[in-house]
Parts: sequence; C-alpha cells; structure tokens
Amino acid sequence: MPSPDIPELVLEAGRANRQYWNDLWRYRELLGFLAWRDIKVRYKQTTLGILWALIQPAVTLAVFTFIFGRLARMPAGNVPYPLLVLAGLLPWQLFAAAFSNASGSLVANTHLISKVYFPRLIVPLSSVAVALIDFGVVLVLLASLCAWWQFVPDWRVLLMPLFVLLTLVAAIGTGLWLTALTVKYRDFRFVVPFLLQVGLFLSPVGFSSSNLPNWRHLYSLNPMAGAIDGFRWCLLHGEPALDPVNLGISVAMALALLVSGLWYFRHTERTFADLI
Repeated sequence: MPSPDIPELVLEAGRANRQYWNDLWRYRELLGFLAWRDIKVRYKQTTLGILWALIQPAVTLAVFTFIFGRLARMPAGNVPYPLLVLAGLLPWQLFAAAFSNASGSLVANTHLISKVYFPRLIVPLSSVAVALIDFGVVLVLLASLCAWWQFVPDWRVLLMPLFVLLTLVAAIGTGLWLTALTVKYRDFRFVVPFLLQVGLFLSPVGFSSSNLPNWRHLYSLNPMAGAIDGFRWCLLHGEPALDPVNLGISVAMALALLVSGLWYFRHTERTFADLI
C-alpha cells in the first residue's frame, strides 16, 4: 500500500500527451536537481574553476577590440570600445552556452531517457542553469570595467532582465531544434560549434549594428541582433539608440524559434527512448 503522504503517479496509455504540462510542473524538483548537478560538474576537478568563465570572454574582448576598434576603427560613440564589445559579448556568451548545453543535453543523459518516464523537456531546460552562472561571472567583469572607466549605467539597466529573457527564448528555441535532431542524427553534434562560430560574426558583437544602417531590418532577423542592441541600450546610457521596429523583428523571430522548437521537440519526443 502506498503511503498517503506520498503523491502517486499513475502511468497510463496516452498520459504523456494529456498531462504533459502538468507533469512538467510535478517534476520541477527533478529539473532543479539536474540543474544543480550540471553546475557542480561544470568545473569539478579543474585548477582554475569558475575563472574559465572569464578567460574566454576576456580573450575575445581583447581580439575584437584590436580588430574592430584599432584596425577597422569602428565608431563607438561616447562609449569606450571595450565596453561596447563586452556589452555585446554578455548576451552572446549567454546564448552560446545555453544553446550548446541544450543541444547536447538529451544525448548526455541517455541513462535517464531510456529508463524512467518524465517530460523530456526538463533535460534541455535544466542545462540552461550553467549558462546563467557563467553569465553572472561575465557580468562581474563588465561591472569591473565600468568602475575602471567610471561609467555608471542609468535607469535603463532595470530593463536588462527583459533582454536576458529574449536571449534565453532564442537559445532555448534553437536548442530544442538541435537537441531533437541530434538524437536522430548524431552528425548535428558537429554542426553546433560551426553554427556558433558563424553566428558570432553574424551578430553585432564586435561592433554596433548602427554601423549598418541599410541592413538593420534584414540583420534583425537574427534574434541575437535585437538582444545585443537591447543589452547595449540598457548598459551604455542608450547608445546605440534602440529601434522599436528592429527589436520587434528580433522578438518575433525568437518567439517563432521557441514555438517551432517546442512543436518539433514534442513531435519527436516519443521516439527518443528508442533512438538513444
């Protein structure tokens, strides 16, 4: 006889379809456990530990500042060029880490997928937690540089969580597509680093999108263009100016990726256990 204090989960035909979103809430503790496990494993048995979250953006900052700031002499307005680059790197690092972690999460958890029932959406969602930890570390680096240049953000910084959300929506949407495709076609494990390399240069990380006035509408089809512009607007006293039309295009694209990613993930989810 089950204890009356322990909630009973009944497995029945068709339950996964009828009760999926309720089950996602019922298994929220599993999501927290998987997220905490990934955070602990991330830097386990490493000498530098969480400093690795600083090394990559610091090196990228130095390279981009030299190439775009010194050689190409891209304008940065009234903002020190390193701050312009780092304000763009901040959302890009969050996107890249969340996208990369989510895209390989199902294959990395085959021992769970093939043995027990739970909404598989929990796995890619939990993998985003590590990206948020790294985001916090890079945010500390940005705050340090702002203090160095005596550049204090104004009231716009209060709106930054909205652009964090936009970044995560874009990352989860694309991550759901890739994690479902990777289960079926393992070749996509090699596609992810390539997409991130290309995406880095197709996003306004090392320069301001205002330097491309004739291409901004087309450029905004990349949802990270709107997210990066939004971060800079929040952190750099409204420079460059935020265009509502371009931002709307980026938000629409991010939502389209999320909705289509959820649809494809749910459409293929029933086959995951067999393919893994």
